[in-house]
Amino acid sequence: MDIARMVTTVANADHAPLEGGTDPAFGTVCWRTLFSADRTATAGMVLGVAEFGPNGTLLPHTHTPAEFYFGLSGDGIVTIDGIAHDLRSGVALFIPGDTEHGTTAGPDGLRFLYGFPTDRFSDVEYLFTA
Repeated sequence: MDIARMVTTVANADHAPLEGGTDPAFGTVCWRTLFSADRTATAGMVLGVAEFGPNGTLLPHTHTPAEFYFGLSGDGIVTIDGIAHDLRSGVALFIPGDTEHGTTAGPDGLRFLYGFPTDRFSDVEYLFTA
């Protein structure tokens, strides 16, 4: 998409379709894609909300683009290169590209905002740890 034709884009997480949760390679995480150039008039970033039920998981993996997480509700542990980090409302984590990370939600579940510096979510190739 031509950046000169970009317009202000508004996304509401309550209206974005819930995806995921069905592929055991990922774990039990679900997500809502808010910005992705193949779905919205946006470029240069992907933005979404990850949602985990109680004790839900996103299995350890890597991908080339860096990523950030920003806790919205609930709590959990994000393990980045073997180091456990608490994630809860108001906490942000930066995950460098090609760095192994995985997430386990606490007993009340977890919701966080995530983002990648790329145009489309489909451009992010997840490589899960064997």
